Amino acid sequence: MLRTHSCGELRPSHIGQEVGLCGWVDRVRDHKGVIFIDLRDRWGRTQVVVGPESPAATLVAAKAVRPEWVVRVHGLVGARPDGTVNPKLDTGAVELACHSLEVLNEAVTPVFQPSGTELPGEEVRLGHRWLDLRRPAMQRNLFLRHRMVKIMRDHFDELGFIDVETPMLGKSTPEGARDYLVPARLEHGAFFALPQSPQLYKQLLMIAGFDRYVQVAKCFRDEDLRADRQPEFTQLDVEMSFVDAADVMGVIEGLVRRTAREVLGLEVTLPLPRLSWDEAMERYGHDAPDLRYGLELVDLAAAVRESDFRVFRAALEGGGRVRGIRVPGAAARFSRKELDDLTAVAVEGGAKGLVWLKLEEGGEWAGPVAKNLGAAGPAIRTALGAAPGDLVLIVADSFAVTCKALHMLRKRLGAQLGLYEPGAMHFSWVVDFPMFARDEETGGWAAMHHPFTAPRAADLPLLDRDPAACRAQAYDLVINGSEAGGGTIRIHDKATQSKVFGLLGISAETARERFGFLLDALESGAPPHGGIALGIDRWIMLFGGLDNIRDVIAFPKTQKASDLMTGAPAPVETKQLAELAIRVVAPPKPLPPG
Repeated sequence: MLRTHSCGELRPSHIGQEVGLCGWVDRVRDHKGVIFIDLRDRWGRTQVVVGPESPAATLVAAKAVRPEWVVRVHGLVGARPDGTVNPKLDTGAVELACHSLEVLNEAVTPVFQPSGTELPGEEVRLGHRWLDLRRPAMQRNLFLRHRMVKIMRDHFDELGFIDVETPMLGKSTPEGARDYLVPARLEHGAFFALPQSPQLYKQLLMIAGFDRYVQVAKCFRDEDLRADRQPEFTQLDVEMSFVDAADVMGVIEGLVRRTAREVLGLEVTLPLPRLSWDEAMERYGHDAPDLRYGLELVDLAAAVRESDFRVFRAALEGGGRVRGIRVPGAAARFSRKELDDLTAVAVEGGAKGLVWLKLEEGGEWAGPVAKNLGAAGPAIRTALGAAPGDLVLIVADSFAVTCKALHMLRKRLGAQLGLYEPGAMHFSWVVDFPMFARDEETGGWAAMHHPFTAPRAADLPLLDRDPAACRAQAYDLVINGSEAGGGTIRIHDKATQSKVFGLLGISAETARERFGFLLDALESGAPPHGGIALGIDRWIMLFGGLDNIRDVIAFPKTQKASDLMTGAPAPVETKQLAELAIRVVAPPKPLPPG
């Protein structure tokens, strides 16, 4: 073997042993003819010493090596001299007295040093991802990913789930994000679609009698990206037969507790807190609320209804809402510029502006509109439970706008004021989502989760008379204010599924064309079933305390869905297009100004 041990393996128990190591040169230091080489591999780092006792050829070779060269060394393990032990390294008590050094491969000067403290911008890192992945921090992230996925697999294997791979090439059934399409060479004009999820396949597996299915599934969505979203992502896909929502949530809660205990040493109390969708929107303005801190939204309609302030009156008369947040003891902490910054956050959330008030020691409000409050001033104080020194932020607009603007403000304040411990973790469920929401473009109904979600049994008659009031058997897992998984109980009879398709504007003919196989399967003895999909990339990001999902994916895409390392997406040869009977029509280039 080229090596006997890894670079992170040697301990005082190895002193006196002859060993061989292979790895990358992390750093070279020449101290008056004694050369110290920090040798690195994915397991750790070992100090290699080449001195006067080493053969002359070894000393010459050691003087020539540079960072990121790949070398093999052989020598005797010894204790580091007194005063030179490095307690930050697992191997810090020993060093290798080098007898031989072989250069396995030289390296050009790297664009950046993987072990350096100063990193280039993310574009440079993504363009040279093989270097970036040599960084210990990135390797720790991928080790964490491996460990957490193994915990997931073990958990479901012990519960009797079967791992089944579903197809990557399927039929396009555009009901959510845009599909990634793959042209079929043997049938010109026809296309496969990469899966947005294995949703229909896992339902068919339940109908086929497999009872408990799990898969670490690769999925694809051609949608706008964010720091916690990628065009191709990995999810833990789960489906179970003869269950209700509580059964599915119970299985996932067991996974949450196990993962938190084994990865973070954190004990999670079960069952996890549960909020209805209505409650989450009223109290926090979002369906994935961060419950690590308070700052709950308060309805101020009753308090301001008789106010002379026209902004409040106009919002209420127009069917909107007036809602606010009390920030305890924060009045003195925010300058006028910082309050302007908070106003900009509210405007970004769709609000026309932000009303801010500071409660002074005498019990009077201070702020640009304080003099316009009149009798509403004391009522606002009572409604919010405000005390002297508190800051109050109020938005008057539609329900949707007040939700979004105040949610964004709440999120900003939670981080800015340090209202939670950096390593804190909070897990909860949001349940009882509406079945439908209005599509902003068409005005018709759209599925809140997906078209295969079952309504609550008590709400089934509402499909005919009041779809807006119909609640879904849906449940989202929320971790620290991020949706970490979403699931539903599925429709398991053809009549209800056809009715839901109709409400979503999918005609019987279109339903037969797109989902005929599912409708036929539902008539073949479908058991009650349901499941959930957990975003593995997002789980790793949250458990790792990271801010960017790209840091837990080996080869991610940018926010423009491009791979800076390989140059994908890229044009293909005309011959390839001809085989597929495809002609590319590029959009016209804009004319130069003037």
